[in-house]
Amino acid sequence: MNTQDGSDPDRAAVGSETPPSSLEHAGPFLSDCSLTARIEPFDSFWQAPEDIEKGYRTFGVFYEHNYLPHLPSDRSVRILVISCGPGYLLNLLRAKGFQNVIGIDSAPEKVEYAIRRGHDARVARVFQFLRQHPAHFDVIIGEQEINHLTKPEILAFLEACRRCLLDSGMLIIHSINGADPLTGSESRAGNFDHYNSFTEYSLKQVLEYSGFRNVVVVPLNLYVFYGNPFNYVAILYDKMKWLLFHLNYRLVGKHTRIYTKKIAGVCVK
Repeated sequence: MNTQDGSDPDRAAVGSETPPSSLEHAGPFLSDCSLTARIEPFDSFWQAPEDIEKGYRTFGVFYEHNYLPHLPSDRSVRILVISCGPGYLLNLLRAKGFQNVIGIDSAPEKVEYAIRRGHDARVARVFQFLRQHPAHFDVIIGEQEINHLTKPEILAFLEACRRCLLDSGMLIIHSINGADPLTGSESRAGNFDHYNSFTEYSLKQVLEYSGFRNVVVVPLNLYVFYGNPFNYVAILYDKMKWLLFHLNYRLVGKHTRIYTKKIAGVCVK
């Protein structure tokens, strides 16, 4: 359906130079069907290993070390996990006592795994779901969606998330780290449906522009399997790599300090 001026509201996108005030009407009307990513839709979980069951343990350890410290202590808060896939994060949250957790994913075959484990997981497209739940959640956690979106789509997505949060609600969103010289370029260019990567500066920049407060960007640690002796070798190598990267960045006048493969933005509405 077209508007009187001939434009299609379902295909409206927010320009990167649009001030935050005008996002109020643009973001919620972005259509899931008009998004650029086609091979790997942005609202589905693509990181699961071939052995789906094994992922409940390995991803659970990752989430416990990287996400859990940032979540509210109140176990009754309402949490939305976007791109929940087989329910790895849902599984960890329930094990840690969180009582009101919903997961959504656009792939029915992935959601089925989560349902079998007793989780509240639903087949849904993100923009439609967020439009239907204004001011509803205390916490929204996104799984690398923003790398699968163009810049106008990112702004619309963040605005939709903000609308869906209660006052002082929390958003946690993670991304490929473009500041890692070894993995940043490959992670972005290695997937046809990756349109961007972020650094600690640019991730904070876009979250603040979208109206979020108290933005903190944190490294996501991959080396959290402390029962495996090789993990300590990887930690040592990672520290040496950090020193090398930091020296090189400082030599060219940059003050970047996070070089992990992935980073996360933690902020509040």
